[in-house]
Amino acid sequence: MINVALAGNPNTGKTSLFNRLTGSYEYVGNWTGVTVEKKVGVLKKNSGHLVDLPGVYSLNPLSKDEGVATHSLLYDDISIILNIVDASQLERNLYLTLQLLEYGKPLAVGLNMIDVAKARGIEIDDQRLSERLGCPVVPIIARSGAGCDELATMLSSSVGKQEPLVIDYGYILEESIQALSSLIPENQELPPNRWLAIQFLEGNRLVRDLLLEYIPESTLNDLYEKTERTIQSEAKSKSIAHHIRTIRGSYIQSLLVCSMMDTKKVEYTLTDRIDNIVTHKVLGLPIFLLFSYLIFKLTFDWVGTPLSDGLDYFMTGPLTDTLQRFLEVAGATEFIRSLILQGIVAGVGGVIVFVPQIFMLFFLISFIEDSGYMARVALVMDKIMESIGLNGKAFIPMIIGFGCNVPGIMAARTIEQPKERLLTIILTPLMSCSARLTVYSLFVGAFFKQNQALIVLSLYLLGIILALTLAKIFSATILKQTSSFFVIELPPYRIPQLKTLLQSTWEKGKGFIRKAGTFIFGGSVVIWLLTYAGPSGLNVPMDKSFLALIGGVLAPILQPIGFGNWQAGAALLTGFLAKEVVVSTMNIIYVAPDMHTLQGVMADFFTPLSAYSFLAFILLYVPCLATVAAVQKETGSAKWTWFSVIYALVIAYIVSIIIYQGGRLLGFN
Repeated sequence: MINVALAGNPNTGKTSLFNRLTGSYEYVGNWTGVTVEKKVGVLKKNSGHLVDLPGVYSLNPLSKDEGVATHSLLYDDISIILNIVDASQLERNLYLTLQLLEYGKPLAVGLNMIDVAKARGIEIDDQRLSERLGCPVVPIIARSGAGCDELATMLSSSVGKQEPLVIDYGYILEESIQALSSLIPENQELPPNRWLAIQFLEGNRLVRDLLLEYIPESTLNDLYEKTERTIQSEAKSKSIAHHIRTIRGSYIQSLLVCSMMDTKKVEYTLTDRIDNIVTHKVLGLPIFLLFSYLIFKLTFDWVGTPLSDGLDYFMTGPLTDTLQRFLEVAGATEFIRSLILQGIVAGVGGVIVFVPQIFMLFFLISFIEDSGYMARVALVMDKIMESIGLNGKAFIPMIIGFGCNVPGIMAARTIEQPKERLLTIILTPLMSCSARLTVYSLFVGAFFKQNQALIVLSLYLLGIILALTLAKIFSATILKQTSSFFVIELPPYRIPQLKTLLQSTWEKGKGFIRKAGTFIFGGSVVIWLLTYAGPSGLNVPMDKSFLALIGGVLAPILQPIGFGNWQAGAALLTGFLAKEVVVSTMNIIYVAPDMHTLQGVMADFFTPLSAYSFLAFILLYVPCLATVAAVQKETGSAKWTWFSVIYALVIAYIVSIIIYQGGRLLGFN
């Protein structure tokens, strides 16, 4: 069985090709760092595995996700490397190709986006390029599948011995390469000595750590420092890494001269014309806000809500009636009937009715991701992020956090600076995830019927503004850091394929469905039992139940922020499991047969002002259990995990008290 490593720069279509060759779907995005861990699939045309490595520009890792690619080359059993390159950006992409060829494993090149290259007036002689590189080069279009079958067939025939590419780096560096290579033991299962030597001299930390197992640190340091001094004095290069980049750059130019045909280049493309508008320094941010507003209009007013109403009618009408008749015929006890109808159906069903809105939101987010616009959002935000001590790359995990905070936190691995990465991790939970959307849907339908999209947009913006404000405060105090640079790939605009959009929407949304069958189901049963039982026994009045007692402890604390009743306190406590459980709790507490009845009952406990205060608190207070676990895993620190929980709770209380008490002073109710 062969093991194929799929390597390439970000946004070269690597993941799309992965899906074509394996038949399985993986998340496709349009920004650097969307793949933060290697993914494995089974090849359709070969008995082997395909490993999708993170997109990297070089094998010298700067961030955690880039380190995955180098780690795989050092320690994994790889039969062949499939290097996918962007034909329209060949010069930049070939830098990684040269490093992979120096590695010495059999390699095949997938020359992707040849349609985009031709549209820009770029013609590539793939046969000449193949001859010069010494490996197969296959033109493909991964999005449509053109050439992918030929590439898949070539993978099997390419397995075998391939001599490493040898580039002459000049006598100074060649002497050091030879000296270091001679120190590396021959009887170990290691990559080629020459490749290890070059990577070490280039500054690859993972290679350095590997070599320290065989060579004394003092020897490595002396060799490196001596080479650096000689390169600076005799070759007039700034550093060894700079010297290596210069030599490789010249080698790449020689490849381009013989493989790129002279055609009329299109200087100003449609992508350029659109970018002049959407990335404009003045218009860029308002356009992003307009897109966001349209997304919420579609989700809540035009499409999502009518679908949710239809699902709500089905669950509270035909489904509930059928279950009730079945339970009566089966002779179920009142306890069982109440558990199923008032606990499980009301609890889980109260959340499931919002599935259409959740999936509508994910569909629209997938659309702007696959179109190429999402990368522009990060670029537009870069100036703002820079002013608060971060860069545009830090906004990417926050955008991902709109779907779910957990993958958003994991995406922070793409950030090079440790303190900047930590800051992004602890701020990402402030982004409004899809789980909170169920609570928003419930409340805006009850109290803000005419302005649903505007209210929800204001909550998303509140999370972003607070995250940026706290980033400024934290980066100037507890997490001072050096400045960093921001590099992002801007892919050409594309019309997303419907199949890809539907797959992406399902991948994002299936976790919500899965959670309904686990956390929400289990939580609903426990919550109902707490309302059914009390200190005086079973089937007690709701106000005398255990849940009322628990929620009553919090009620006085919540009074100043507008919702000092035990029902709100109990719902907030259960929200720590998963934010969707807040809706389940309210459905069970208020014994509402359907969503609209529940929204009517809530008017007795909330006013529009206290409802908005509650939504702000839901947005900002303690992250859910899964998010807390992700923070712990990514930071490896109990201190920072507790900090992320406590500061969020404090900020939530402060913001809610400002909203409620400030609103009352202004005459709102």
